[in-house]
Parts: sequence; structure tokens; C-alpha cells
Amino acid sequence: METAPTRPAFRDATDADVDALVALIESAYRGDASRAGWTTEADILEGQRTDPQGVLDVIKSPDSRLLTVEQDGRIVACCQLEHRGDHAYFGMFAVSPALQGAGLGKTVMAEAERRVREIWGVTEMRMTVISVRDDLIAWYERRGYRRTGKMSPFPYGDERFGIPQRPDLQFELLVKRFG
Repeated sequence: METAPTRPAFRDATDADVDALVALIESAYRGDASRAGWTTEADILEGQRTDPQGVLDVIKSPDSRLLTVEQDGRIVACCQLEHRGDHAYFGMFAVSPALQGAGLGKTVMAEAERRVREIWGVTEMRMTVISVRDDLIAWYERRGYRRTGKMSPFPYGDERFGIPQRPDLQFELLVKRFG
């Protein structure tokens, strides 16, 4: 008889988590392994999504935290929360492809929103999403985020962010106001 998975536990990432977090983020977005989940970017970007230095920079930043989610002794999800004055920035969101579609992402997002309101007293959360990711944007819209139409360029030529497979990539700002 299989035991039910334990409830997810939330904590801030530490230096010791870097390798596991890089592996999680890569598995959710890049390569064939990412195709097991629905958040894959494998068709629009090749190469890396992040690297150990990028993850460590978030962990070390005084205005940032990397919320880490453990279940049954493994890191299964994470997201970056960064305090930017009256709002928080939400990024580096990853859920293990094997666990996608079961509600863990919704749970992580709700906890992230609760924490930024409680810790920083912010009135809104912002994020940027690759504008061609209609399925992902629709998922965020169902969580109360709205499209702003404000675009910023994709960093073409900087392979730290991946190798684009199409010429029309850009980021759209999504915003959710709290209460």
C-alpha cells in the first residue's frame, strides 16, 4: 500500500540547495525531461534556463529570497521573491514535471503571495512571462494576474538565458493587486 505524499514544507533556500534547485529549474523548462510537464519551454528555447551562480545570486541578495518547497525529503518546487518597493517580483518559478497538474503550483503561488504581503507589506506582485506562452499566461490569469501589454526584450545573444529557437520572443509584465 502506497503512502500518501507528505504536505509540502516551505523554507528559504540556502547555499547547500543550489545544485538541487538548478536541476529542478532545468527539469521544469528545458530538454526532453521537461516535456513530462506542461511548463516546458523546450520548443522555444534550448540551452540553460539558469546556472548555479544565478541561483546563488538570488539566495544571497538582501532583497530577495528563493522560496523552496520540500516534499518527502526532496526539493519539488521553488520561486524567487524579490522586494521592489511597493511590490514584489515573482520569478524562477518551477515545479517538478512529475508533480505538475496536481495543484502544487497553486499552493506555492498562494504561499508566495501570503509571504510577500506579510513580510514586506506590498500591495501587488509582478512577474514577466514570455509573451508566446499563452497556456502559462492563462494559468496566471486564472490566479488573478492581469496582462499589462508592457513588453521588455528577450536577451538574445546571452546564452545564460537560453538559446532562442524563434525570433519573436519578448517578456510581458503581469500584475496582481492585493486586496
